[in-house]
Amino acid sequence: MQHTKPPFRADHIGSLLRPPQLLASRAQYAEGRISGEDLCRVEDQAILEVLALQRQTGINIYTDGEYRRHSWLTALNDALDGFVPEHVLLPWRGPGGGMTRVSSQVVGGKLRQKRRLHSPESAFLKEHAPGPFKITLASVMMYVGSAYKPGVTDKSYPTRAELRAELIDLVRNEVRLLVEEGVSYIQIDDPSLTFYVDEQVREFMRAQGLDMDHWVDEAIAADNACLEPAANSPSIRALHLCRGNSQGRWLVNGGYEPIAERLFNLLQADRFLLEYDSERAGGFEPLRFVPKGKTVVLGLVSTKSKELESQDDLLRRIEEASQYVPVEHLAISPQCGFATVSVGNPLTHDDQQRKLQLVVDTAEKVWGRLL
Repeated sequence: MQHTKPPFRADHIGSLLRPPQLLASRAQYAEGRISGEDLCRVEDQAILEVLALQRQTGINIYTDGEYRRHSWLTALNDALDGFVPEHVLLPWRGPGGGMTRVSSQVVGGKLRQKRRLHSPESAFLKEHAPGPFKITLASVMMYVGSAYKPGVTDKSYPTRAELRAELIDLVRNEVRLLVEEGVSYIQIDDPSLTFYVDEQVREFMRAQGLDMDHWVDEAIAADNACLEPAANSPSIRALHLCRGNSQGRWLVNGGYEPIAERLFNLLQADRFLLEYDSERAGGFEPLRFVPKGKTVVLGLVSTKSKELESQDDLLRRIEEASQYVPVEHLAISPQCGFATVSVGNPLTHDDQQRKLQLVVDTAEKVWGRLL
């Protein structure tokens, strides 16, 4: 059965800057000074306010800003037993770059589910979102790459493949439940795919024991397995790629060409949200591999800095991209979240609002009245 899915011309990735009160309450909770119930009340109020912000700007696919997470990558940490307080280090670039720990803890025991992965998020949004909403899920391969530590994880999962298989089962089941709940838009965030486009990063990951020769194929297969329950449903299946995004820093340099043909043709998503805010992402030529009918969301507005892009430049770049994907199958968004970790990127709440408004205004100029 075919389902007509809204184009959502003005999109965003999911995470939004946390208000100071939420950051303070999360710190108090970590120190044992307030209860989980107290923290939840603060989260609820902050989410209501950020939903109002999205409605005000005209963004019409809503998220909770990932306000119930420490980072985009920690929903599994919160829902599963088996993580231990150790971290993998990755080589970040940009302001304050260097070897920095990943936000997710390391898997140190058998994973056991304490609760559903995203039920607190989806239940609250179902009740309070002013319109269709998305749930964002971290990719399985990000955990395979950054939550597996030899000497720690292999005591419970002798190989990364065994951890990958267990995580696929967990995430796939969550996607099935989200579809059953009628969630409009299910998005997997998989920056691990871009690890392959940067030779320096690829060699670093290989030195950590990862099989980079098969990495892209395994990532695509894992994402497909997780998204499969949403096939033939009204729910949008989306995949977001970036090159790392934390406090204005990045991990990867390089365009999509080395992975584009496999990515766009083999990954069973309706929608690709692609980082395109800097020269690090390369040109639009790899979009020639996008199959007919798929939507490409151009991440042209940067969340890494406060400088507001020129709308004329955005319109020109959308026109350039339309040489490879028809304009009716394009949309626009920021390149990544504004706060993939709770401390956020180096811009203010006012800067964030201006950038979201720019996304909406530009989309209206290109596509008219938004759906």
